[in-house]
Amino acid sequence: MALRGNLKDFGLNQLLNLIHLAKKTGTLFLEGPRTKAWLAFREGKLAYGQYGDEDNSLAAILYNARKLNAHQFRLIKERGNSMNDKELGLLLVNAGYVSQQEVLASLQEYMLNLVKRLYTWLEGSFHFDSERLPPNDKINLRLNLENLLLEGARQLKEIEQLQDEIPSLDIALKFRERPETNVRNLRLSKEEWQVVSFINPKNTLKQIAQALRMNETEIRRVAYGLVQAGVVEFVRPERPIPQPVTLGIPNATPQEQVSLVRKIIQRIRSL
Repeated sequence: MALRGNLKDFGLNQLLNLIHLAKKTGTLFLEGPRTKAWLAFREGKLAYGQYGDEDNSLAAILYNARKLNAHQFRLIKERGNSMNDKELGLLLVNAGYVSQQEVLASLQEYMLNLVKRLYTWLEGSFHFDSERLPPNDKINLRLNLENLLLEGARQLKEIEQLQDEIPSLDIALKFRERPETNVRNLRLSKEEWQVVSFINPKNTLKQIAQALRMNETEIRRVAYGLVQAGVVEFVRPERPIPQPVTLGIPNATPQEQVSLVRKIIQRIRSL
């Protein structure tokens, strides 16, 4: 299938629907402003994928799904490429570290989240290569695209609502003088904490997004969530600056990140 174009003209939901209806086998390559991704299909079903240069190995997926602990993950990575994902999965199941159901569930959750992130891409190019088959060294899934198409339609509606709520990214955030929510009770994601570390009337949402390599939908979603939680409010930027100054620590250890989060909470509570 000769399929090539721009996501502005032919969105991801349309692409997935076409692949689903035509029961195509091959790989869909996507390139956004800041990263690339690919999704592999077999007979119209999602088999595997990768987002940017993130580790999509079975070991990393199981570790992030908390099916492996840090020690087990480190031992597996130290072995290098001594075995592929299929061999590793069989070894882990036979050794009783995980069940076959846990392996498949973790892979499915990873793939679903990957596609959800791709739905936030409003621009970029794509092409479908029917000669590039799903990777043989990976545990291929057979995820039906119907549920993904329904989720995609929901996300597209959410994107439209976010654009209505935040039409321009040339706006800043500041902590409310009297937060309506106890920050200690909030369960923020890593991305949300990263945005919190940039909150300053001098930093526009556009600058924050550029610094964190987030797209427009992602920064809108995080900013709107923080505003709705009563922690911050929108303000006009005090003055434009080339790049925001982060409170974050580049390449920080988990302990350093915890310390940073505590300092941020203390700062908000002292306002």
